[in-house]
Formats: sequence, C-alpha cells, structure tokens
Amino acid sequence: QIYTDGRGFSKFAEDLWNGESIGHWEGDTLVVETTGFNDRTWIDAAGVPHSSEMRVIEHIRLLDANNMEIVSTVHDPKMYSEDWSFTTHPKKLDGEILEYICNENEKDSAHLVGK
Repeated sequence: QIYTDGRGFSKFAEDLWNGESIGHWEGDTLVVETTGFNDRTWIDAAGVPHSSEMRVIEHIRLLDANNMEIVSTVHDPKMYSEDWSFTTHPKKLDGEILEYICNENEKDSAHLVGK
C-alpha cells in the first residue's frame, strides 16, 4: 500500500518486511518514500543487504500504455557510505496478478476461496 492522502509515517512504521510507504505526485511522476524495514530481507534476489535504517525513494512514471520507469534511490547510512540508485523498466503483464500471502504468522489462507 502506498498512502497518498498526505499522512505521515505511523508510529508503528518499524520492523516491517516491506516497510511503510507514503507517496505524492510531482507532475506525472509518483514519488514514493518507504521506511520502517526490518533487516531480515535483501534489496534484490542477489542478496544485497540492508539495515533497518534503510529508506528508499522511488520515482515512478508511465512511459506509455505498456511500460514504466522506476528510479529507486537507497539511503542506508549504516550499510553504505553514500546513497545509490538503480533504474528498472517494468512492462505491463498479460494476465492475472495474484495476491502475495506472507508465511510468517500467516492466518488468512484458510479464509481464501480458490477458483
């Protein structure tokens, strides 16, 4: 979830698997700041580490009907001496996106209805 209603981060925004995200629009770009991560995840599939002090700012914009550009900047003074950024170009998926279910302390799968 990305809250775009002007709220600030909650007092509970810490030790979360995916952090807490607050967004706002700058023209046609959605700017998302995420903080409150735990340190038990990686930044990418290659295992790039981070600390619980990590803050990520993403600039997300639609390039055309099927393509986006996401510029992500990682700020983590405990792990890295300076901020660093990377850019991804996701494409529109053809098909259904299924909801992700977290396994840790998971209590909802028994209530889900399958097709």
